[in-house]
Amino acid sequence: MNVPKEIRTYCPNCKTHQIHAVSLYKAGKRRALAKGERHHKREKRGYGGQKYPLQREFAKTTKKQTLRLKCKKCGYMHHKDGVRLRKLAIV
Repeated sequence: MNVPKEIRTYCPNCKTHQIHAVSLYKAGKRRALAKGERHHKREKRGYGGQKYPLQREFAKTTKKQTLRLKCKKCGYMHHKDGVRLRKLAIV
């Protein structure tokens, strides 16, 4: 699916419709010292076996792509909820 580089949509910071720059959201690097990561590491230790079942086959064929919108006027960034797409091109 083709998505334009700029979209005119509502900015919650300006409280009006403004032009937004569109980019693809990419998750950041996971923190090794976060509580959930430490808990998962502790659960996996020793001879207890795998805590969570390993996923053998995937049910989904696509991933949800989240768009990151940046207001051209104030610079406020917000996300547009993920849409299930095979291929996303920002043109």
